[in-house]
Amino acid sequence: MNGSRRKYAIGLTLAVVLAVAAMLPILPALAGPKASKTWKSVAKKLRASSKAEAKADYQLALARAQYLTGSDREDAIDTAKEEFQDAKSIAGDAYKARLELAADLGETDLPRVEIDPADFVAGIDHPLLPFTVGSTWTYEAQTDEGLETIVVTVLPDTKVIMGVTCTVVRDTVSIGGELIEDTLDWYAQDKAGNVWYMGEIAKNYENGRLTDLDGSWEGGVDGAQPGIIMPALPAVGDLYRQEFLMGEAEDYGEVLALSESVTVKAGTFNGCLKTLDGTPIEPDATENKFYAPGVGVVLEENPETGERLELVSSSLK
Repeated sequence: MNGSRRKYAIGLTLAVVLAVAAMLPILPALAGPKASKTWKSVAKKLRASSKAEAKADYQLALARAQYLTGSDREDAIDTAKEEFQDAKSIAGDAYKARLELAADLGETDLPRVEIDPADFVAGIDHPLLPFTVGSTWTYEAQTDEGLETIVVTVLPDTKVIMGVTCTVVRDTVSIGGELIEDTLDWYAQDKAGNVWYMGEIAKNYENGRLTDLDGSWEGGVDGAQPGIIMPALPAVGDLYRQEFLMGEAEDYGEVLALSESVTVKAGTFNGCLKTLDGTPIEPDATENKFYAPGVGVVLEENPETGERLELVSSSLK
């Protein structure tokens, strides 16, 4: 699935080895590393930008509160103050999380990936992410807003990104039968078997109306960098960037286990890969994903709340 929900292996061709090793390290987390000066400078700028945006939103909320009277005005002002403080706190946490992730990855510079189209193959047949055209997966989760339903479909369409012909995967999210997100994700597999995440266009809806395209990005556009969504040969401790567009798409993944057993509505699956996925943009918004061989994602679970998004059914081609 995408990035708001929503990877290194032995045997890479020389060109990809050099690109990944130099630009997109996938390494076991190191003990107590320090972030580079470049990353410290960038993280400070992003923190300042987030705080400035929070202050602008706060001032706007105060201005709009002037339309209200009595207790309604007071409540609006109090809410604005709370949201302003929360936003500043998140900006500070994001600053720390960015530095920790960059340090753990051993990055001395910002992520920069060199893509050679000759290193990629047609289609995606990774056993843990079998994106065969026509395959579908349906997931469900109980939320405070109602029953969340996600349908993932591998389309026959393709999209060329950075010279690579990518597979298009559609991901729709509904709550209580109302569409809230409709995303097209773009993936490609290299000759070594790594599946790359090349970008997405995310359409977000509210009350049936398109509200924004937040979370959208495309590799090679405005500095956006593709990442690995699934390593060819996952190993416990692997840490990798799944995507990178500064301040917009900064998801990462870490391999936690290789042979988990998972029971969901669609059945029991053994030999599952377990990952921890997160983003420095929202440091507390992490999730565990479980991938079953020959099936793909069968479960997403919030490690803090235990909330589960379970595979209900699938039709694999």
